[in-house]
This record gives sequence, C-alpha cells and structure tokens, in this order.
Amino acid sequence: MTGGGDAPGLNAVIRAVVKAGASWNCETIGIEDGFDGLLERDRWRRLTPRDVTGILRIGGTILGTVNRGNPFAKPVQTSDGPRAYSDRCVEIFKDMKLDALVVIGGDGTLAISHELYKLGIPLVGVPKTIDNDIVETTNAFGFDTAVSFATDAVDRLHTTAEAHQRVMIVEVMGRYAGWIALYAGVAGGADAILVPEIPFDLEKVAAHIRTRDQCGARFSIVVVAEGAKPVGGNVSLIQPASTGYSERLGGVGAAVAARLQALTGKETRYVVLGHLQRGGAPTSFDRMLATRFGAYAVELVMQENYGTMVAFRPPDIIGVPLERIVGRTRTIPPDFDVVRSARAMNISLGD
Repeated sequence: MTGGGDAPGLNAVIRAVVKAGASWNCETIGIEDGFDGLLERDRWRRLTPRDVTGILRIGGTILGTVNRGNPFAKPVQTSDGPRAYSDRCVEIFKDMKLDALVVIGGDGTLAISHELYKLGIPLVGVPKTIDNDIVETTNAFGFDTAVSFATDAVDRLHTTAEAHQRVMIVEVMGRYAGWIALYAGVAGGADAILVPEIPFDLEKVAAHIRTRDQCGARFSIVVVAEGAKPVGGNVSLIQPASTGYSERLGGVGAAVAARLQALTGKETRYVVLGHLQRGGAPTSFDRMLATRFGAYAVELVMQENYGTMVAFRPPDIIGVPLERIVGRTRTIPPDFDVVRSARAMNISLGD
C-alpha cells in the first residue's frame, strides 16, 4: 500500500515489490487508498508482473493514497457500523488472510505502521517523501526528483528576474525541514536561501540584495522553504491543525516578497511551486532507489524481519527498526557541509 502525500517513485516501488515477490513465488495484493483500504473487504487488487509493466517511469501511484493526518483520532464509519480504525484494519488484514504488509509512506504513514505492527500486523516500511525528513536513511525516494524540478524552476526564473531587474521569491515544499530549499537553492545559484532550521532576519537578506545591486547584479533569487520562519516568529499557515488533521503550511513566499519589496524598494514577485514538485516522472536516481527499496523490502518479508524500515546507508540498503523512526524528524544539521558551501558561495541564509 501507499500512504501519505504522493511522490515520484511510488510506482517504481510497487513494481519492484511485485516482481521481487514473484521471484519468491509470492502472490502480491495491492491495498487501495492507503490504510483506508483496510476498512472494507473489497478495496484491493491482485498484482502480477504483467500488471506493473510500464509503470517504472510514471509518477503518482496506481494504488491511490490518502493524506488526512492521524486516522486513529476518531472512529470510522464502515459497512459494519462505526469501528475503531486500528481494530478494523487488523480485522480486515486477518480476514484477507494476508501474510505481511509492505507500507510505502512518509513519517506519518510509518508512525501509523508502527502502531499497527504493535497490534499484530507483520509489516515492513519503505520511506517515501520529497521532504527527505525521515531519520535513519540518507535519502528517501522522491526527494531527488523534487530538487531537480525546483532547480529547473530557479534556472528559468533567473532570466526573467535579470531582464526586469527584479527580486524573485521561490517557495518550495519541505514542511519543517529545508532540504529541498537548500539543495535546489545551491544547485540553482540562488542568492538567498531561507530554511526552517535557520530563523531568518529579512533586514539581513535585504542588505545582501542591496550589496548585489551596488556590485552591478540588479536582480536576486531567494528560495524559501514553506516551513521557514523569522527570528522570534512562527511558520506561515494556510490552515491550522485540527482533530485528525495536521496543519497546512504556506504563505511564507508572499510574506517574504512583500517585506523585501518594502525594505529594498525593488520590484519583487513570488512563485509557489507547490504540488508541481510531487508530479511527473521520477529521476533515474529515484527510480534506482525505489527499486532497491522495494526489492529489499521483500527480502525482509521473506526473512520475517518485521517492524522494520528499509533505509539507504550509502552504498547499502539496510533494515532499521521502525521504533527508531517514529517521533523524529531529519533536519539540516547546523554544521552540514552544504550549509558551509552555501556560505562560501556568498549565499545569504538570513542569519
């Protein structure tokens, strides 16, 4: 099953699980729409190698996914009446006579998986997130594709920013981690990068832009992560958290643009890349990583090494206990070499 937000490479994992499972003479069942597929007895499909032919390069997920926060927050309505979400999932899993579950998802999906594992469902997790914020793995698939798209967007904005001598703000995803902003900003030659791990002072960013103007560079590109926040301030929200739903981040790009225009006097525009970062074909790196994850997940199932997550520890794929993943977020370390490289390139980090 695939859960949480979609990411390029989900289909590549599904394909790998099905094909690797077939090599072990296993029958693979696809659960539809994440854990919601375990609420009823008819939300599944049988998957053979023929069924996954040609999906390696396709974004999205053929199984569907849901991203609605914590499903254990309240009872759910089923064809058998109101039921506790966890009890229903365990019941349907047993009714279907499944041997094991491969769960592909991000931190939220993996946290739910850990709870279901403790209730008796044998499972293996596969880390998926464009945010790259899952601990114990150097990369999750989807991240490289998102960075590649964001970098291309920054490249394109350079020409229009220079032509009009404007400041261009590019808001990228990442939630509470700044990996996409940092990598795309450095790769795209941004002049300032604002990430959640380093609270920013826009006075300092404005001073950096004015210095560029004085040196003859009359345009600037600022990449800002959706979870970035000012010193002493809070993240920008589209929607606050509510029962069963996580808060939705967004709006920081517009706020930064308005403030920088006031501080610099320069015409400023902002672009929100949003879900464009989640779409499209996965890069070759993400296809490879997703395929390796899926194949190794089947190995862990055959070893009955449950309650684990596959992880990338270059150059190897390994298994780590889910209990080491839950409740933790992989953020940018302050002494990270890419941060030092950004500073060496005279990129303002807003501090």
